Amino acid sequence: MQAETFDETLRGFSRRVPFKPFSVELVSGTSFTVDHPEALVFRAGIAVYIAPSGALSIFDHEGVNRLIGAPDEETSRAA
Repeated sequence: MQAETFDETLRGFSRRVPFKPFSVELVSGTSFTVDHPEALVFRAGIAVYIAPSGALSIFDHEGVNRLIGAPDEETSRAA
């Protein structure tokens, strides 16, 4: 995924009003759900997600397979 597309997509998902959780699927097969807009920081193709437990997930535009909107939406952006 291009760094610009990565940032634009994360920005769009994190600024939805009302906020809706979305999933990040990494090329490794790992996935997690961003459950709060302030739990995510991103810039220049790199992001950090802070889980409710405090665990950090650091990922970049090259490591993302898909960013997936809420299950009831068809919004999904693949790499």
